[in-house]
Amino acid sequence: MEMKLSAPCLFGLESLVSDELKRLRAENIQAENGRVLFSGGAELIARANINLACAERVQILVGEFDAKSFDELFEGTKALPWENFIPKDGAFPVKGHSLNSKLFSVPDCQAIVKKAVVERLKSKYKISWFEESGPKFQISFMLMKDRASLYLDTSGVGLHKRGYRPLGNAAPLRETLAAAMVKLSRYRGKEEFNDPFCGSGTIVIEAAFAAKNRAPGLFRRFEAETWPLIPNFVWEEERKAARAREFSGEYRIWGGDIDKKSIEIAKSNAQRAGVSDIVAFEVADAREFRRETSGGLIVTNPPYGERIMEKKEAEELYRAFGRAFRALEDWKLYLLTSHTEFELNFGETADRKRKLYNGMIKCDLFMYL
Repeated sequence: MEMKLSAPCLFGLESLVSDELKRLRAENIQAENGRVLFSGGAELIARANINLACAERVQILVGEFDAKSFDELFEGTKALPWENFIPKDGAFPVKGHSLNSKLFSVPDCQAIVKKAVVERLKSKYKISWFEESGPKFQISFMLMKDRASLYLDTSGVGLHKRGYRPLGNAAPLRETLAAAMVKLSRYRGKEEFNDPFCGSGTIVIEAAFAAKNRAPGLFRRFEAETWPLIPNFVWEEERKAARAREFSGEYRIWGGDIDKKSIEIAKSNAQRAGVSDIVAFEVADAREFRRETSGGLIVTNPPYGERIMEKKEAEELYRAFGRAFRALEDWKLYLLTSHTEFELNFGETADRKRKLYNGMIKCDLFMYL
């Protein structure tokens, strides 16, 4: 069955998710703010969940319609073909958001959507009570400028939860954003790759995935694996295909951090991710960052100031790291920060900048090429 699908993502990553979907052979790809729409069948749902590095989840877009009143929300929801996805015993909780819409009360909208889906399924299955004892079909809605979009979530836990990071340190970087930073640096596993502010190791681990061409969702489970819609063999075949695409080789991927506890967490996370054999971590001060080799990549996310340390301390850290970077020969730097005066403190204007979001924090990726 051909379905309209959606891959929501952090703002600024839409083009990267679109490129990923092209490689996964998705059709009708359309990038919008915060999501990429595409179409495909059951195989593509499994393939996208397992392989997407920069998207937050994979959803079935059940339908969209204008909804300026509760009646319009109810009738629009009831008109959608929920029976194509939700079986008689399916559990179908509802959650959602409302932005710039007349229907601003999320709890009221949840109740209306739930009631409408129940009424639709009652008429189709000819039963009056749903025990909801079977697989979970999470319904989510988005009301944006009086336009309702209704989805079924196939991922369950967000795709940024790869499964390798049960522990974190202060202000962790989301895995999907770390993967995006690696993609934007065009790292392919050939040159030396460093993160001198590695924290819990997320950027380093995502770089190792990129070097090995590893599917980030290979070793985790997804909500739709319990659905009758997608047979088990589809998931097995897609995981088998993902493993067959992996590379092997020797790579120079390094992470350093001044905090010993962070390094211990990073090593543990790399072990859990299955990449500890190709990455190295050590306690090191980024202010004294040195490399003997000519040429390489630095992709990093230093403390912002407002989140982990005082702003003046962050600015002094940027100045010292700027001096260390300029002493290197032919290295490229991709640095993410929300600090509005980073370039002034770093001592050099970036060749390029790209606006990205770390959760809800607006940041810039400064590129020194």
